[in-house]
Amino acid sequence: MLVILPPSETKSDGGALGPLDLDELSLPQLNVVRDKLVTALSGLAADPEAARTALGLGKGAEPEIARNATLRSSPTRPALERYTGVLYDALDAGSFTKAQREKAYHRLAIGSALFGVVRAGDPIPAYRLSGGSKLPGMPTLSSLWKPVLAPALQAETAGRLVVDLRSGTYQQLGRIPGAVTATVLTERPDGSRTVVSHFNKHHKGLLARALVCGRAEPSDIRGLARVAEKAGLRVEIASSAELLILT
Repeated sequence: MLVILPPSETKSDGGALGPLDLDELSLPQLNVVRDKLVTALSGLAADPEAARTALGLGKGAEPEIARNATLRSSPTRPALERYTGVLYDALDAGSFTKAQREKAYHRLAIGSALFGVVRAGDPIPAYRLSGGSKLPGMPTLSSLWKPVLAPALQAETAGRLVVDLRSGTYQQLGRIPGAVTATVLTERPDGSRTVVSHFNKHHKGLLARALVCGRAEPSDIRGLARVAEKAGLRVEIASSAELLILT
């Protein structure tokens, strides 16, 4: 089974590992596009105003731009430790045992506008690039990633259950036919259901944690639902490829 998490805009600083080495990342067939984007993004940082515009940043974005300027020289850390925010707080990787961390490195991957998809243990630097950004003089990220990311993911996940928790923007960079998605809905007193961003991220983090910390090895959506229920989540199977999580 492979669980693909969405990235987060917020990321931790620093790291105890050496500078970025694309050859150390999973899915090496993505490295040509990765290299182009790293070069373009780090070069863009030389023009702070252009960087703010392209990346959709406001005033006070200098630290974010400075991160991009040093993509090839700054220290790295495992992707699981790099991303922060609501989903990753709920995942709480810092509390994993050694065995659970090894399982997370094997079972979790993370979508990325800069790297396509990385495994949880891949060493990456802090950066700022969103899935909807467009770098000056380059095609859209979707145009760059689709031809290489979709076939790479399909080859990587052939015959395995895939739980794709990425948002639509990141799924469009490289779709996986047959992947199970999770939709988080908040149920109101009148019975109506709606999406609330905070709960969406939090409960996806809880689901990912359950899939790392539990002993079960689900092979289909019914097994996935059982793991979620055992972890205290309220779920419904909407179809063979969609699990509803109700809050």
